[in-house]
Amino acid sequence: MHWLWVLIVGAIIGAIAGAITAKGHSMGWISNILAGLVGASLGQALLGTWGPSLAGMAIIPSIVGAVILVAVVSFFVSRIKN
Repeated sequence: MHWLWVLIVGAIIGAIAGAITAKGHSMGWISNILAGLVGASLGQALLGTWGPSLAGMAIIPSIVGAVILVAVVSFFVSRIKN
């Protein structure tokens, strides 16, 4: 049951990152989950695990990591499309 909370929190973190970077309208729910989970790992690796935590993920570093991930991926995807 813990994995379900991880997926839900990952999706929320990914959706927040998509909204902050204005790329959320082009991301589906699977992309939101992936961006949230990978971004959480990235953010916690770079910034540590400080702040409030939910489902084993530090929320603030996870959101920052997901924003960085979405911005970088969006940059490269837009370069490939052009």
